[in-house]
Amino acid sequence: MTQQTVARRGSLAVSEALELPVMFDVWPTVGDALGIGRTATYALAREDALPIPCVRVGRQLRARRSDLLNFLGIHEENGDGAGGPAPTPLAERTTATT
Repeated sequence: MTQQTVARRGSLAVSEALELPVMFDVWPTVGDALGIGRTATYALAREDALPIPCVRVGRQLRARRSDLLNFLGIHEENGDGAGGPAPTPLAERTTATT
């Protein structure tokens, strides 16, 4: 098995974290990642005490995937979670023609 299917933080698998949308609801995702319940998650968010910044969007509390991944120590290889090397910038791909 690969590390992505085995490694877990709280009850959120690494593969699940990599598949999250750019922004998501604080509960249940952040609570699951930290291994805390709904009431504690919202209480910490209200006190601005979660280790992940939260953004209020209307009545919803949202968090960014990049903040959660950084907190968990998960690094996306090339920004899409696929794991391959980052694409070469166009300037480096151009070859001199004679």
